[in-house]
Amino acid sequence: MPPSHTPFGRLLRYGDLWLAFGVLGTVLLLILPIPPFLLDTLLAMSIALSTLTLLVILYLKEPSEFSSFPVLLLFLTLFRLALNVASTRLILLDGYAGHVIEAFGSFVVRGNYVVGLVVFLILVLINFIVITKGAGRIAEVAARFTLDALPGKQMSIDAELNAGLIKEDEARARRRHVEQEADFYGAMDGASKFVRGDAVAAVLITIINVLGGFGIGILQKGMTMGEAIQRFTLL
Repeated sequence: MPPSHTPFGRLLRYGDLWLAFGVLGTVLLLILPIPPFLLDTLLAMSIALSTLTLLVILYLKEPSEFSSFPVLLLFLTLFRLALNVASTRLILLDGYAGHVIEAFGSFVVRGNYVVGLVVFLILVLINFIVITKGAGRIAEVAARFTLDALPGKQMSIDAELNAGLIKEDEARARRRHVEQEADFYGAMDGASKFVRGDAVAAVLITIINVLGGFGIGILQKGMTMGEAIQRFTLL
């Protein structure tokens, strides 16, 4: 049986439709409250999708082979922001956001909010100074050099075609490859700016969680100052 006639192949044919449903569900996630068990499932899904995307990228021969990566990166970033909003809603309302978040707070920093604060600041510095800034610069330089070299590559293909070194079909395929490469690096340059904004939003959301949870714990839930700091800072 051909792959396109299998159940999984038929699902892949409607990839654009599934992506549209995913975006709609992400938007609803920003608005509607969800139970903790569903948040646990979505957090596990986010980690799995990120890991799967990383593995796919590692086995690529050329970046342009994964032409949908900028769109996928934007979707995963939006999905992660929606999860941040959903977890914020649960943390501030119930002081509990599922087993995944609580496990990270209890296991990674061993329930010590001071250690958690220090580790968080270190991760923020690594994210901004090393990862986000470096990746954005790489995408910017790659897009610039690729777009600058585009006219020369097109002229080289035309010259080889006129000299009879390649045929029309090969020239057309090489032109299409050059155009896809330019489109890919241009889209990656824009996507890197979006990811940098996501990093800033994540830091602001965390600060709001701590301050808002501290106020809600003391004023509404009757916690002591130490209990509020311990509970909401870990979450």
